[in-house]
Amino acid sequence: MRKEVLDKGFIELIDHLGNDLTVANSARVSFGKRKTVYDEKDRILVKYLAENKHYSPFRHLIVQFHIKAPEFVMRQWYKHVVGIETTSSYPTKDHAWNEVSGRYVPVNDFYIPANWRKQSEDNKQASEGLIENQNEANEIFNETMSSLLDSYKKLLDLGIAKEQARIFLPLNQYSEIYWTASFQAIMNFISLRDDVHAQWEIREYSLAIKDIMMELYPETSKIWFDVTSHLKQ
Repeated sequence: MRKEVLDKGFIELIDHLGNDLTVANSARVSFGKRKTVYDEKDRILVKYLAENKHYSPFRHLIVQFHIKAPEFVMRQWYKHVVGIETTSSYPTKDHAWNEVSGRYVPVNDFYIPANWRKQSEDNKQASEGLIENQNEANEIFNETMSSLLDSYKKLLDLGIAKEQARIFLPLNQYSEIYWTASFQAIMNFISLRDDVHAQWEIREYSLAIKDIMMELYPETSKIWFDVTSHLKQ
């Protein structure tokens, strides 16, 4: 399962653990019971767990993704991984993160925006609408990128180490990671990044992951989204 994102990015499902029945059985083990067929009783139980924030059963669902995204997206994404705690309800729990290294691999791919957005007048961190002079912005972008890449290649040709030559490369460089996380951690990412206040680029990745989760765990994901949507209101 793979979804293309932005101009050169993607999200690919590598592996996963568990199914819709896993959450209910993980909770039901407290009574020494286990089921083999998912039914309405399981939906009721999973909804109860989500509504009452009994999150540990959801963490028995584990998903591994291969992700290619611009570095500025990765920086936002990594905020969901740092500061992981071991408390039972903390939303950033249960992540593994491994990233391609510019020390080993030359940087070749860069994100090129399809258009240039205006700074929002009432939100310092957000964009709103498009600027009028798209052509001039493209010219500035293309000239800058051409100069940076030319200088980067010249440093490599001089024999300078990749770990040092990369220091002036811009944040639109593409990076690749393997991200392994629990259902709860992934849903926390979606809840924050599939939002009108999130940056457009990372929201595109969030929507792609949301589609994958709905395919992997349709019953559990639907219940989770229904419950969290209700709690936001």
